[in-house]
Amino acid sequence: MPIEYRAVADTARSGSAAMDTTSQLWLDGLRASGRENVQCVAALHALLLRVARYEVSRRAGSLQLHGPELEDVAQQASDDALMAIRSKMAGFRGDSRFTTWAYKFVMFEVSSKMARHFWRHRHASMDADSWERLPDRGAAAPDQRTEHREIFEALRRAIDQDLTPLQQRVFVAVALNEVPMDAVARELGSNRNSVYKVLFDARRKLRASLRSAGYERPTQSSGSAA
Repeated sequence: MPIEYRAVADTARSGSAAMDTTSQLWLDGLRASGRENVQCVAALHALLLRVARYEVSRRAGSLQLHGPELEDVAQQASDDALMAIRSKMAGFRGDSRFTTWAYKFVMFEVSSKMARHFWRHRHASMDADSWERLPDRGAAAPDQRTEHREIFEALRRAIDQDLTPLQQRVFVAVALNEVPMDAVARELGSNRNSVYKVLFDARRKLRASLRSAGYERPTQSSGSAA
């Protein structure tokens, strides 16, 4: 009797025995042959694609992704995640639900592909139009916009003058454009801890630069960027 993998995937979340059984069914299906394997792979890909679509849509605004590009990234991420899962099933030891373990692969693929989109379409420093829009995002009232604009101009000069090229690249990607840190790390051939250290040092330099420019207590909008 064929296993209904979609029903299995929606098994109630209470009871560790049920979770163990569900995980084992996924593993058995992926290791099987014939119709059972086809059903399992199709069901797993559908779950991964659903997660990928949600994540891509959630992050799309900051990276200016629209229309067919969104679906293309989601499809690529779910396809690559499925391949990675099938090649690394031996590493699953049941410490969590199989689907929880599997979702980590698709989240990683989404982050990586969106980071590559960012690096292809953006430069290490933002263009003039982008900087012009930044002060208006945080201004609560028209009379605050001049102050915000001055702060962002000081921040822009500090990024250009005080940060190393690597610090500029990481700060603009993570702090200003909301590229996930794991994706930045992969693009740079580094790791999350190293990227975090670069970002920490960059923010420390920028805070010092703003203080030197007379902004001891930056407003909330500038604080969120630096």
